Amino acid sequence: MKKLIAGFLLLSSSGHAGEVSILEVSVECPGSCTFSVTLEHADQGWGHYANQWDVVTLEGKVLKSRVLHHPHDNEQPFTRSLSGVLIPEGLSKVKIRARDSKHGYSSEEFIVDIPGRN
Repeated sequence: MKKLIAGFLLLSSSGHAGEVSILEVSVECPGSCTFSVTLEHADQGWGHYANQWDVVTLEGKVLKSRVLHHPHDNEQPFTRSLSGVLIPEGLSKVKIRARDSKHGYSSEEFIVDIPGRN
């Protein structure tokens, strides 16, 4: 089952200038889950770029991270996937958070429903 999440923002949707914006999240969980996350950021080469996003429990435990190994100056917005994410039994929601190499974690976080767990 694949589910497209338009997103529930925990905090301000505008974020701070220069932070990573999470535009869209989809999740598919035929067993372990695959997350596809669309980010937008004003990457400025190696000194300032979106460099990671995480799947996190609502309590803040990181379940798995997707490291972004290079800037995406000319590819905005962009989507990257992360598979093999094991969601512990009893959890029906997780958060997606993103960071950049200059500001750290964005003030934006998405809450995502796990298919079949609601």
